[in-house]
Amino acid sequence: MSTLIYSHAACSRHDTGPGHPESAARLSAVLEALKGPGFEGLAWREAPEASMEQLTRLHPLDYVERVLAAVPARGHVALDGDTVLSPGSGEAALRAAGAACAAVDAVLGGEARTAFCATRPPGHHAEPAISMGFCMFNNAAVAAFHALAAHGLTRVAVIDFDVHHGNGTQAAFLDRPDCQYLSSHQSPLYPGTGHRSEQGVGNIVNVPLAASSGSAEIRYAWSKQLEPALREFAPELIIVSAGFDAHYMDPLAGLNFTEDDYRWLTRKILAVAADCAGGRVVSMLEGGYNLEALGSCVAVHVQELQGAA
Repeated sequence: MSTLIYSHAACSRHDTGPGHPESAARLSAVLEALKGPGFEGLAWREAPEASMEQLTRLHPLDYVERVLAAVPARGHVALDGDTVLSPGSGEAALRAAGAACAAVDAVLGGEARTAFCATRPPGHHAEPAISMGFCMFNNAAVAAFHALAAHGLTRVAVIDFDVHHGNGTQAAFLDRPDCQYLSSHQSPLYPGTGHRSEQGVGNIVNVPLAASSGSAEIRYAWSKQLEPALREFAPELIIVSAGFDAHYMDPLAGLNFTEDDYRWLTRKILAVAADCAGGRVVSMLEGGYNLEALGSCVAVHVQELQGAA
């Protein structure tokens, strides 16, 4: 089987304006990396738009309608202090969430064991009724709820190694014992959530990392805290919020991960998936704002997914 890659040209038409870190250049860097040598075996698919049924398992209908109605006919508008919309933003957001659900369908349907969604905007800061942090809809949580509702799963885990805590995914899962959220992130840092004491119904595992933490700290956190909790939960599907902004070259934070750390993390996630979830992993792009580092980190991440496919 091949690893599936979901993307769509509409995701490049989400224009956040001059100087915004979450730019279309990010997706160009990712796509260029995935079309290089060694990736000839990937199976590329166009991301569909998410349906209202898929979105409203998480987001209230009035929120979805309000976000889509805010998309301007021209120019830019801001949903909040960080989240900027242009005429192409509505379709891009629908395609990003739709890619996540389509990847879940394909992986759970046996078409592949692994999939990566090369899409934007990202999603893990979007709470059920609040946009923030460049995010309109929470792609990972929408995908998790889709796996539960449409495929009858009983345990889905989201692993989030973005440098920023995924407050939106945590908020979506707080009272859901069928969903687990595990996050390693820099703290203190935006959005100010993700303390160890935030545990939901025993299904939330936060591992804050101090600024300048690197390979030793993340590998210890995974081995001693995140992996044991994940194995105890025994998910039937693993979803990855794959942010690469903990890389030492990233301008928006202060962790010191390397490409090899992302390779190591991906291998560890795949090992748990092989033991608990039939190898099924759906990964989706979150942060990563140094273009060179983003491309190289996505490349090693997808190489590992491809190797497990």
